[in-house]
Amino acid sequence: MVYRILADLVVIFHLIFIIFAVLGGLLVLWRGFLVFIHVPSAIWVAVISFKGWICPLTPLENQLRQAAGGEGYSGGFVEYYLIPVIYPIGLRIDVQVVLGIVAVAINIGIYMLVYYWYRIRRGRWRE
Repeated sequence: MVYRILADLVVIFHLIFIIFAVLGGLLVLWRGFLVFIHVPSAIWVAVISFKGWICPLTPLENQLRQAAGGEGYSGGFVEYYLIPVIYPIGLRIDVQVVLGIVAVAINIGIYMLVYYWYRIRRGRWRE
């Protein structure tokens, strides 16, 4: 039971990390220092996507599930709703690269917004 809960927590953390890596730049508007956490996270997600690597959280989750007696994704909220979002069926390297490009494009757009937001706040906006 403990291993299953730990595996579920890894999945939840994994999903939160993905969301943070894609949209976390918006948090920089709230707390500027988060840029030092977000940028490496966004780069990590992009590299994982472009190289076709597997995130280290995936094997960790699988080990925890095996330690739980091989309990699969058959029951519960986490298995039913979150796992297909993180591990879509038919995820190929070309799809992974496209997802990486989308994540990078979103982050570029967010950081452009952040840049202009800070310029407006500091009264340095000139056209």
